[in-house]
Amino acid sequence: MGDYAMEKNKKFTLKLRELSSMLPPCCAEFFRGVEQTTGVMTRYGYAVDLKLFFTYLMSTDLCAGIDNMRSIDYAILDSVTTDTIECFLEYVSLYPESDDNDDLRTNGERAKARMLSAIRALYKYLYKKGRISTNAPSLIDTPKLHEKAIIRLEPDEIKRLLITVESGEGLSARQRQYHKSTVVRDTAIITLFLGTGMRISELVGIDTDDLNFMSNEVRIVRKGGNEEQLVFGPEVRSALLEYLIIREGITAADGHEHALFLSLQKKRISVRSVELLVKKYSAIAAPLKKISPHKLRSTYGTMLYRETGDIYLVADVLGHKDVNTTRKHYAAMSEDRRRLAAEVIRLRDEDDSPPPPPCGDG
Repeated sequence: MGDYAMEKNKKFTLKLRELSSMLPPCCAEFFRGVEQTTGVMTRYGYAVDLKLFFTYLMSTDLCAGIDNMRSIDYAILDSVTTDTIECFLEYVSLYPESDDNDDLRTNGERAKARMLSAIRALYKYLYKKGRISTNAPSLIDTPKLHEKAIIRLEPDEIKRLLITVESGEGLSARQRQYHKSTVVRDTAIITLFLGTGMRISELVGIDTDDLNFMSNEVRIVRKGGNEEQLVFGPEVRSALLEYLIIREGITAADGHEHALFLSLQKKRISVRSVELLVKKYSAIAAPLKKISPHKLRSTYGTMLYRETGDIYLVADVLGHKDVNTTRKHYAAMSEDRRRLAAEVIRLRDEDDSPPPPPCGDG
């Protein structure tokens, strides 16, 4: 596991411990029980949603006379009914941000489905351990999820995006000043997204020694913490090599020496910075679409499927593990087919491609 992944795990482990200290003791037991089968970010996500659930529970008659969330015990959990859960899901559709202001927060069907999943996971664990004798959340139907339209770039928009990144055309005068210092880095980042379909967390976590130009592979840490070698094609290789020439001449800030992509402050570039970077250029190249790093990932997946017609190859390369029963079909994907994925995607026509970087001893 790379430096970034380890630091990220450490950060969320501390945040989880802090949040656990505010929740009922049964939650800490639950987090320990599922530690071997979940990532720390998943458990932290559970904790955030469970805190909202218990905050709501404190306002009901079930917790009458209780002034501290830590005092919620198994008996109270056993008293929760399907009506309680349904009222909670209705409540989180629109609720106050805090007691100190009048701002309201909203949650759509996907957020409510996620919250219900967290409550179900807690109850399932406690019921299995014999801590409670009822399991009301298991009787609640998951909120209906409506499919979202997939937003992606078309081939001509991809070309315009890459030209915009390289030329800086359309940027403000202030943006152009920074562009001079970041053009090669930004081109490498955009090209890496479009040429591999990796997640933003995977990209910012890349270290310089994760790159292998002998085999055209980059080591990334997938969701859940698993390491994987991702194969990239010639256009990505060219963009990365050009950036590495510059990167080797930068002395990174303490603690960020191994990071591949650096900010202007010479620290590992953040997720937020990459999001803003993509937004800045895509707003010029495709102004009618809200393009994010995830939309670039969707663009890659669409291009790959159009070229191969193989949905299993697409899922394997993107690292999809949402549907475990389907994932079994992806597991046997050969290295040759992974390399096919790297070769079939062309971000630009041959005539549009930039020349390869000069060879050097370093």
